Amino acid sequence: MPEQKPENAQPVPEKDTQIFDLNAEDVKQAMAVCGKIIQDGGTVVFPTETVYGLGANALSTDAVAQIYAAKGRPGDNPLIVHIYDTAQLKDLVAEVPDKAKKLADAYWPGPLTMIMKRSDKIPDSVTAGLDTVGIRFPSHPMAHAFLEASDRPVAAPSANISGRPSPTKGQHVLEDMLGKVDAILIADESDVGLESTVIDMTTEPPTVYRPGGITVEDIKAVIGEVAVSPGAVKPVELKEVRSPGMKYRHYAPKGKMVIARGSLDEMADKINEGIRKLHPDQKGAILATDETLDRYHKGIILSLGSRKDPSEMSHKLFDCLRAFDDLGATDIFAEDIPVTNDTLALINRLYKAAGYTFI
Repeated sequence: MPEQKPENAQPVPEKDTQIFDLNAEDVKQAMAVCGKIIQDGGTVVFPTETVYGLGANALSTDAVAQIYAAKGRPGDNPLIVHIYDTAQLKDLVAEVPDKAKKLADAYWPGPLTMIMKRSDKIPDSVTAGLDTVGIRFPSHPMAHAFLEASDRPVAAPSANISGRPSPTKGQHVLEDMLGKVDAILIADESDVGLESTVIDMTTEPPTVYRPGGITVEDIKAVIGEVAVSPGAVKPVELKEVRSPGMKYRHYAPKGKMVIARGSLDEMADKINEGIRKLHPDQKGAILATDETLDRYHKGIILSLGSRKDPSEMSHKLFDCLRAFDDLGATDIFAEDIPVTNDTLALINRLYKAAGYTFI
C-alpha cells in the first residue's frame, strides 16, 4: 500500500538544527541541552541499539505533532514510547501483565517493545487513538543518557522520512532530518540495524507484530506460546494499526524493488535477465549475498553479507538500501532469503521494502 500523508499536513518550517557528535563533544553537556529541548516541547534525534529515533515528549500533544510533521508520517500509525527506568511504567500503562514483567526481566533494557493497555496520561496522537501503547527500554548507553536527561517519556519512531529505509548511521539522519528537528545526537553505527521486536501483551497468547533482534524463540523461552501476525511475512489488509510497520509500505528505497525467488541458480537467472532487459536510461542494482556475488556482472552489485550470518545481513540491510539511493538505482533486484527464526525480522523488512513484489 502506498504511503499516506497525515490529513491537513502543512509544510514543516525550517529549523536551525543543533548537531552533537557524541564521539567528539562533551556528552554530558550535549545531553543537558537535548534534555532541555525535550522538556520545552522540541524534537531530538538520538541513537539506539536498533536504529536512530526521532523523539519528543510523549505526554505533549503539541510536541508529538512535530514528529508526524518532520517525518510526513500517517496519523493512524502509532508511536513507541521510550523509557529509561521501569518505574516510569506506572504513569504510562494501566497495568503490567505478568508475562510482560517476565519479558522485561529477561530483555529490558534491549530491542523489545511491549504493547500494553495505556494510561489516561498518554495522548491519542501517540497511540493513533487506540487503547494500547507500545513501550520500549533501549539498551544503548547514549539513548539511556538522553532519556534520563529528558526526564520525560519520549515518543520516538525511526528518524527517517516516512517510508524510507530506517537510519542506522549519523549520515542517514542528516540526509533526512537536518532542518526538520531541533537537535541531532550522532554516535556510532547502530548495533542491531533493524527496529525493535514489537509484541502485544494484551492478547492471549501474546502476538508478535514486528519481528526484530529479540526473536520469537527468545520470547517463547521466557513466556511460552506466542502468536505471530500474518503481516510479518505477507501483505494483509488491516482495520487498525496496533504497531508501527504493519500497514504502510516501509523501508523502501527510491528505486523500484523486486524479490527473486527460487534456488540460487533460479534467482540468479531471473535477476540477470531482469538486468539485461532494462532500458539504457534505467540504472539496475542487485542485492546479493557473499555466496552469490560471482553470479552477477552488470549493474550496481552489493552484498548483504553471508547467508550463514543472519545478524550480519540484518545489520547491513538498511545501509545497502540507502546506498542504492545514493548511487541512483532505478530498478533493484534482491535475492530471497529463507525464512527461519533468525531471519524473520530481515525478511519482514526486505519484503516490505519491495512492496511484496516477487519474480
